[in-house]
Amino acid sequence: MLSKRIIACLDVRDGQVVKGVNFEGLRSAGDPAELARRYNAEGIDELVILDITATLEARRAMADTIARVARELFIPLAVGGGIRTEADAAAAVDAGADKVSLNTAALAEPALITRVAERYGSQAVVVAIDAKREPAGSDRFAVYARSGQSAAGRDAVEWAREAESRGAGEILLTSIDRDGTKAGFDCALTAAVSSAVFIPVIASGGAGGLDHFADVFTTGRADAALAASIFHYAETSVRALKEHLRAKGIPVRL
Repeated sequence: MLSKRIIACLDVRDGQVVKGVNFEGLRSAGDPAELARRYNAEGIDELVILDITATLEARRAMADTIARVARELFIPLAVGGGIRTEADAAAAVDAGADKVSLNTAALAEPALITRVAERYGSQAVVVAIDAKREPAGSDRFAVYARSGQSAAGRDAVEWAREAESRGAGEILLTSIDRDGTKAGFDCALTAAVSSAVFIPVIASGGAGGLDHFADVFTTGRADAALAASIFHYAETSVRALKEHLRAKGIPVRL
């Protein structure tokens, strides 16, 4: 069985890492390069930078931040936020990204997924899906764009299938309902998407304890799990998490 990956996420605004709840109420969590250095030393498997206001402000992800973070890493780096064109993807790769994450732009122009995949390979293309239960409490998951601000009129499972067919190499699946709540990943959402595609699914939104990761790797069928707050504020270490997962029989790289 392939090892499950643990991924740290840096939500960046104005050059600083921030974190909120349900995509709102953002507060500072530190310098991105310093956090990247720490996570690299602790044994995180991958790092994701999301420039969370780039799309809303109609600009590219910040190349200087990407470069500063990339210099600290010997692990894969994915970058998202503000990547609307092939040129934007190229700028992120030139700054040091190994993968680019497409969200709002891919919803508006799905062919962008294919063009970027043809240029860099599917392994370099992550399609980010921000999803919310609608109606609340149901098992239907609606896709949202523009940092969770706008309903996209798409079903999360159907959009994941289309993204895969167009060349995406991974799905970064975030539960807006669980984001920043520390109530656990939405395993039903993750399992629904994981069961529908053949590419890896990264679960995001809700990590608050070690068993939440175990749950999303088993019940949720995730290939990787992404978290922010639990690592930023040193609520646990990467090593402690991986040792906990290994003790539960979940394969991870120590």
